Amino acid sequence: MNVTDSTPRAPFAEPTRAVTGGWIALFATAWLGIWMAQLTPVQLLLPLQVEAQLHSDYWVDNVVAFGIISGIAGLCALVAYPLTGALSDRTTSRFGRRRPWIAAGALIFAVSLLLLGLQESIVGVGIFWALALTGFCVLTAALTAVISDQVPVGQRGFVSGWISAPQAVGTILGLVLVTELFVGQFLGYAAMAALLVLLVLPFLLRVPDARLSAAEKLTVRSLMAGFWISPRDYPDFGWTLLSRILVNFGNAFGTALLLQFLLYGLRVDDAEGTLIVLTLVYMVFVIVASLVFGKLSDRVGRRKPFVFVAATLQGIAALMLAFVPDVTVAMIAAGLLGLGYGTFLSVDQALATQVLPDPHTRGKDLGIMNIATAVPQALAPLLGALVVALLVGFQGLFILSAVAALLGAAAVLPIRSVR
Repeated sequence: MNVTDSTPRAPFAEPTRAVTGGWIALFATAWLGIWMAQLTPVQLLLPLQVEAQLHSDYWVDNVVAFGIISGIAGLCALVAYPLTGALSDRTTSRFGRRRPWIAAGALIFAVSLLLLGLQESIVGVGIFWALALTGFCVLTAALTAVISDQVPVGQRGFVSGWISAPQAVGTILGLVLVTELFVGQFLGYAAMAALLVLLVLPFLLRVPDARLSAAEKLTVRSLMAGFWISPRDYPDFGWTLLSRILVNFGNAFGTALLLQFLLYGLRVDDAEGTLIVLTLVYMVFVIVASLVFGKLSDRVGRRKPFVFVAATLQGIAALMLAFVPDVTVAMIAAGLLGLGYGTFLSVDQALATQVLPDPHTRGKDLGIMNIATAVPQALAPLLGALVVALLVGFQGLFILSAVAALLGAAAVLPIRSVR
């Protein structure tokens, strides 16, 4: 898969040679480090850090403060994802197009996490989490573009599954490490930063990256114009983007406040223990679904039915939580949610790579697609807390989650270029 400067068009050609098991292993290992570094703070370290600064006994205050910090950081994704993608499309480094951005993103992410662990003020937490998420966006924008660069269409569902499966493993592993081994605010962040670098480095060093011999001059005007992709001219891209936004909002609304739902909605005695069990059930189904159904979609050559069913399952799970608020039902819903979201993560990523408008701008276009994943996750805690506290309670939150997921399922139906 080496590409030399003597074939400058090759970086934009559709890949046809299958990637090896070793390539996939390095890719999955990199994502394991990325998800641990991003999700462990979101799930535990960051909320605890915010609570320690607020000193509030009212859970909504803590969630809103965390949501504001998360939302501000999410705004960085609006710029970082497409900008990194666009710049990596034109990078002429001797190390390749994507690798310099993978390295830079990992470095920004890791250093920001280290400094975040030292913060003792809400302002400091907000600044360095925004920088950390910017590093995450730079890193993942370049890494996801590698799929379109190097993975043939017939493997993309399976390879994309190795983005989502490490997400599930990384969440549990990260939580275990920071609660049992690297205890404390700074040690927890430092461990995640170190593991991020150690696990991304093998992919960075071992996987070759095509080099451009020359690049068209990139102006601010052309860069800004490239951020707008007309849904009229490229309707399949537009429908895929809309579906991804809706489904990710649905998933985020359904999972962002699960601990609060157990504590203040179901009033479970051991809410933390129940949450761990629910998370394990969810994660097992995410792993199985992302790998099995991602590969199955490759084999049958179809994406839309898988995405439609996956999003519908998430809607059904949210409706179960809304209308049958019970711990046993929550366990079943967690399984359905994991089954749906795991399938969606792998197959929708493959679908997204097949509706890109121009092979010369894969990184930028996938960066726009990635916004639809990062921003809903960043905004959901704040919006969810406001819905619960000011409007219609947890039932209304889960109904909103179901509506978003079901509309996301419907949005894939008009896609024409991919079955």
